[in-house]
Amino acid sequence: MTDQTPAELTRSQKNRLVVMLCVILTFTVMNGTMFNVAIPDIAEDFQLLPSQVTWVMTGYILVFAVGALMYGKLADMFPIKRILTIGIILFAAGATLGLFSQNYAMLLAARIIQATGGATIPALAFIIPARFMPKERGRVFGTVSATVAFASGLGPITGGLIGGAFDWRYLFILSILSLLTLPFLRKWIPDEETRSGRIDFIGALLIASAVAGLLFFITAFSLTGLAFFALAMLLFILHIRRHPAPFIDPSMLKDKYYTTAVMTSFLGTSVMFGMIFIVPIMARAVYGLSTIEIGLLLFPGALGAAVIGQRGGRLVESRGSFPVLQLAFLLAVAGSLLISIFIGIPPFLLALCILVQYVAFPLIQSSTANLLTELVPKEKTGVGIGMFNLMNFLSGAVSSAIFGAFLDLQETSLQLNPIAIYDGLALYSNLFLAISLTAVGALLLFTRQFRKRKRPAL
Repeated sequence: MTDQTPAELTRSQKNRLVVMLCVILTFTVMNGTMFNVAIPDIAEDFQLLPSQVTWVMTGYILVFAVGALMYGKLADMFPIKRILTIGIILFAAGATLGLFSQNYAMLLAARIIQATGGATIPALAFIIPARFMPKERGRVFGTVSATVAFASGLGPITGGLIGGAFDWRYLFILSILSLLTLPFLRKWIPDEETRSGRIDFIGALLIASAVAGLLFFITAFSLTGLAFFALAMLLFILHIRRHPAPFIDPSMLKDKYYTTAVMTSFLGTSVMFGMIFIVPIMARAVYGLSTIEIGLLLFPGALGAAVIGQRGGRLVESRGSFPVLQLAFLLAVAGSLLISIFIGIPPFLLALCILVQYVAFPLIQSSTANLLTELVPKEKTGVGIGMFNLMNFLSGAVSSAIFGAFLDLQETSLQLNPIAIYDGLALYSNLFLAISLTAVGALLLFTRQFRKRKRPAL
């Protein structure tokens, strides 16, 4: 097996590849957010509590998270074209099973199969620009992040239309259509040779087990889940000390800048996933909105995020990641605080508050991804971006599980936000206040560590 540096792509080749990458990303992201607005319908069909139905998202994200790092590691060894082909086929196969799901167990199995394949797409969407378009990576990261943000808002609209007019199971049809992108991706992704390396499957299994135990503890307050988490983490730590190529490379985590960037991304993504998870449930409980109306509530934010994300990528290239990421967290703090204060106002006004927080999402993604490519050696780009994706999706799983557990309370009389304008909505106001404080913590952590770091010369 030999190493090979991919040939430089022409401008037209890069443009075609970016377009197709954005198309397949749209299918993947919509697959997640379409089911966000369908959560109330799924819970009603299968008679589930919020903490139970959250596993439609949490189980998907859990497999996605571990898969993102696994595929990142595989991308350092095997051709991206081959990995993506397998992933898209699995993604569509899981969707086919979900289309015919008759019970909750069958639905969860479909989502896990989907996640097994779908994890290749966001993982490689950030690796492909870093590998094949290094000079334009900031701009491409912005385009990719804008696509993710826009698709996350297009998903609720599409989910609302399809779920409202037919049945939530029909949402899987769009994921099956992702197969149409496969011939183009195989044609436009450059050929690569296989490189040497080893995969730590035992480490991957142990970290997946640890996260599953943690999420079970959060959702069910199970001490068994907590014990399982502690045992799996202990075994994982002992394992990576002996393995020559561990699933998570301890040497990378010793870099304080890399570790801080990954943790900042973890907190930032938990802020965004928390908002996207809570809003549909809140919209149904507080406003009595239909599935279609929930999609319309989220759509302005997604559209704004798409526009800002495009410009944010160019801003990252010209100004660097530091100021863009600071701006993103300020927007996240402001948006979630506005929602906490004004829950209960007419939905079209609440949509403006959601817009403020939503536009932070692509800026966090593009600036952090660009920062990590500056911090990680070229030969470890795959695993470096893989860790970034792992922590992002774990944050989504953990935040969804935590918020789902709190939403089981149904209501609370304790109002933590003293300037919230409506009484009787304390539960949702408190949750968005917590999201705002999380964004503040991420901003302080990042600023303190990176304030004195100089931007490397391009």
